[in-house]
Amino acid sequence: MFIPNTRIEVIRSEFPRGRIRVGLFDFDGTLSLIREGWPEIMIPMMVEHLARTPTTESRQVLAGRVEEFVMRQNGKQTIYQMIQLADEVRQRGGTPLDPLKYKREYHDLLWQRIEGRVAALDGKTTNPELLTVPGSRPLLERLTAARLNLYLASGTDKVYVQNEVRALGLEGFFGPHIYGAIDDYKNFSKKMVIEKLVSELNLQPGELVGFGDGFVEIEEVKRAGGIAVGVASDEKNRTGINDWKRNRLIQAGADVIVPDYRDLGPLMELLGVANIV
Repeated sequence: MFIPNTRIEVIRSEFPRGRIRVGLFDFDGTLSLIREGWPEIMIPMMVEHLARTPTTESRQVLAGRVEEFVMRQNGKQTIYQMIQLADEVRQRGGTPLDPLKYKREYHDLLWQRIEGRVAALDGKTTNPELLTVPGSRPLLERLTAARLNLYLASGTDKVYVQNEVRALGLEGFFGPHIYGAIDDYKNFSKKMVIEKLVSELNLQPGELVGFGDGFVEIEEVKRAGGIAVGVASDEKNRTGINDWKRNRLIQAGADVIVPDYRDLGPLMELLGVANIV
């Protein structure tokens, strides 16, 4: 069901309203578009490694396999995609590298793609609005005005997340509450962040709202009794719905699907944020 005259799709309408105390955000694809196009870097890199094994599979077949597991694990820490790559290499009779080495190779390749974007933001030659999901800043301003505590948890390495949040000028909304992947990956996950918030803030059902474009954060927010807003953003065109994301987010349990935050007033009314004092 769509809210009239908006692009807000309500999937499950039975969630509580007016109780929200905490907002949790994913970063890439949910707020930031700096890393738009990352699958175009990761997937070919992995195919190249798999093609060097004794496999008889064509590059086309390998690309299909890689795309499936890369996108299925989107939202988790990057290292998990690299662990899967190592497993795929081993299954094909190859000798895999340490997954951390694969991750560093990917980051080096991705940086070649996005370095200019970050430099343009730092040099004030690009408007940050062009590299965020439309309506991100007004949304964060609205939630801050409603006295919500805002947190950010990303599967991207923390050092990169902090740098890119700063480049977009969004650090003031989150303060010290920015979480990202670390090399000791078993000691960080979005699930851990959410469980910590629920425990330390004694969050009750309906008091947490989560915004994300990946399966993981939506699933964990719902598991914690929160309200899940799935952001099916078209990162390349900055308008419209990404149908693949939408379908995955619904499977994960999203209560609401939005393409971006342009319909801010109706979205806040739907969540009951307008009633929070």
